[in-house]
Amino acid sequence: MSVEMITMLIGIASILLALGSGFGWMIHRMDGTSKDLGERIDRVDGRIDRLDGRIDRIDERLSDLKDEIVEVKIAIARVEGPPRQFLAAR
Repeated sequence: MSVEMITMLIGIASILLALGSGFGWMIHRMDGTSKDLGERIDRVDGRIDRLDGRIDRIDERLSDLKDEIVEVKIAIARVEGPPRQFLAAR
C-alpha cells in the first residue's frame, strides 16, 4: 500500500467518525429537548385544567346574572304599567 492510499483511508475513516459522532450528538440534543418540552407541555396542561374550572364558574355566574336581569326587566315593566292610550284628536 502506498502512502496516498493510507492517507485516503485515514481521511475517509475520520470523516465517517466525524459524521457518526455529529449524528450521535444531534440525537442526544433532540432527546434532551423533547424531555424538556414534555415537561413544559405537562405544566401547560395543568394550567389549562385550572382555567377550564375558572371558565365554568364564570359561566355559572353569568347564567345567574342573566336570570336576575330578566327578573329586573319584568319588575320594571310592572312598575311602568301598560302603555298609555292616547286620545286621538277628531
